[in-house]
Amino acid sequence: MSIETTFPFLYNYWPHVVALIVTYASVVYFVNAKGRNTEKKGENKVETKNPASANKRKKYLSPDQEAEVHEDEIVDADGAKISSALPEDLPHVPLTTYTRYSEKEMIERSAAFYDDMNNRRTVRFYSSEPVPKEVMENIIRTAGTAPSGAHTEPWTYVVVGDKDLKASVRQLIEEEEEINYNKRMGVQWTTDLMPLKTNWVKEYLTTAPYLILVFKQAYGFNPDGTKKNHYYNEVSVAIATGILISAIQKAGLVTLTSTPLNCGPALRTLLGRPNNEKLMILLPVGYPAKDCSVPDLARKPLDEISVWF
Repeated sequence: MSIETTFPFLYNYWPHVVALIVTYASVVYFVNAKGRNTEKKGENKVETKNPASANKRKKYLSPDQEAEVHEDEIVDADGAKISSALPEDLPHVPLTTYTRYSEKEMIERSAAFYDDMNNRRTVRFYSSEPVPKEVMENIIRTAGTAPSGAHTEPWTYVVVGDKDLKASVRQLIEEEEEINYNKRMGVQWTTDLMPLKTNWVKEYLTTAPYLILVFKQAYGFNPDGTKKNHYYNEVSVAIATGILISAIQKAGLVTLTSTPLNCGPALRTLLGRPNNEKLMILLPVGYPAKDCSVPDLARKPLDEISVWF
């Protein structure tokens, strides 16, 4: 039995069949080769962006880490040893400022402080009545007692009482706030603010006798002019601001925590602050207006803000 009688199709068309098989194999080969080249190019691109690791994403750096002074900015050109910003022979002394209270006293003191702070309200309507400068100085001193990373104290409190300068601050903020409310903040944000009856007009910026602008220092300087790191500068300034607000309340004054969106650089320039400082928060400080009103808000109870084990 011959192939001619058994497989007449193959016998008559074998050149076409062979050509078809060769063509198919060639197409498969070139398609796979192109895919490998594409993957290789992609790997090369990743390696170019991050030579250390082609498959790892760029490491996230917090704002504090982004602002850190690198060692090559601290070490001298001849490789001098890095020294602490604090004295190497810093003395440690006995704790003599601590007072221990009885359990009854602790309960009474903690309850009294809670009552005082629970009466704190965010106020938008101020009296122009002057506040003694000494009171403001004591408030700032109190904020300066806050803990900070490696005791770097990365804060600057700019206190503005001058009427013309307060007017300039207000103008800068209202110009940006009008854009914020109308374009940047979005429908949900502005809708959430409606019950609080707040808008881009900030009369309290010129009515309140004082404005405190809290700047964080991304890094600092040693006595010889070299840079030094300010570790956890954002967290440190946030803690200090909490103490500042508490001091304002304890002094019998009121305030408002304001974060002027997109105004930081302009206000820094207006107030002549250096490039290593960034505006974090602005607080008007004074007495409430006689007809002052505040939203009727309730705070979350203890069981909603704490977890106990």
